[in-house]
Amino acid sequence: MKTKIFFIASFITIAFFMSCDSSDKTTDEMNTTTATKQVAIDAKIDASIEDVSNIAEDQFSLKKTSTARPSEAMHSFLPACAVTTWTFVDGTFTGTIDFGTEGCTLQNGNVLKGKITISFSGNFMTPEKTITYSFDNFYHNGIKIQGSKTIIKALKSTDLYAPIHPVFTHSIDMTVTFEDGSVITRTGNRIKEMIGGDDDHDGDDDHDDWENRIFLVTGSYTTSMSNGDTWSCTIQTPLRYEMECKRSIPVSGTVLKVHNGIETFIDYGNGTCDNLATVTVGGVTTTVELKR
Repeated sequence: MKTKIFFIASFITIAFFMSCDSSDKTTDEMNTTTATKQVAIDAKIDASIEDVSNIAEDQFSLKKTSTARPSEAMHSFLPACAVTTWTFVDGTFTGTIDFGTEGCTLQNGNVLKGKITISFSGNFMTPEKTITYSFDNFYHNGIKIQGSKTIIKALKSTDLYAPIHPVFTHSIDMTVTFEDGSVITRTGNRIKEMIGGDDDHDGDDDHDDWENRIFLVTGSYTTSMSNGDTWSCTIQTPLRYEMECKRSIPVSGTVLKVHNGIETFIDYGNGTCDNLATVTVGGVTTTVELKR
C-alpha cells in the first residue's frame, strides 16, 4: 500500500514539474514570437525615419552648397524620379519633394509615394539650424506616414566622436498606418551623428558624396499600437548606418526593448551589410530577417 502511494505521489510530482516546464516553454515561445513581431514593426518604422531624415538633411546640405558655391558639383540622396520645387520667401527656403503616385525607388530599394515639404532659414551662418518637414499623402513601402517633424543641426564635438562634425537631433512624434489598417504611433528622440564622409575635412556635410557617409544614432522611443499595446526601446550601443550599404538597416549596434516588464535585446551584428539581427528574450536567441 505504501509502495502504491509512493508511486502515485511520484507520478503527480513528475507530472507537475513536466506541466510547469511545458508551461514555461510555451510562455518563452509566446514572448519570443511577440518580441519578434514588435521588432519587425519597429524596423519598418525605423527605416521610414532613416530615409526621411536623410532626405531632409540632404536637401538642406544641397541648398546650402548651391547658395554658397553654385558652381560645385553636388551629389543628392534622391533618385531622378523625385521632383523638387523650391521657393524663398522672407528669408525661408521651402521645398516640396514629389515622389509621385506610382512609386519612386531610392537607391536602398525602398519605395516612396506622395510629397514631403521641407523648410529652413536661409541664414546658414547660425550655430544651430532648424529643419522642419511634413507629409502630404506620403507612403514609405506602402506605410502611410503622418505628422510634422523637427531636426536641429549643429556642428560640434561629442563623446561618440571628438572631431567637429554634424549632429542632427530629431524630435519624433509620428503616426503610421500599415497596409492592414493598423495604426501605430512613435514618440521619442533620435540623435544622429555623421562620423564619416567628410571628404574635404571641413567638419560639415555641405557637398560630400552620400555613399561615403557613416552615421551613429542614439536615443530612445516608445511605440504604441491602437489596441493599447505599448513598448519602449533604448539604443544601448550606437546604431551604425553606412550609406555605401544602400540599406536603411544599421550594420551594428544594440537596442533594449521592454514590453510588459519583459526585456528583449536586439543586436544588429558586427558591421556586415545585411538585413539580419538577433533577438534575445529570456536567454533564447533568434535570428530574424528584417524586411522593408
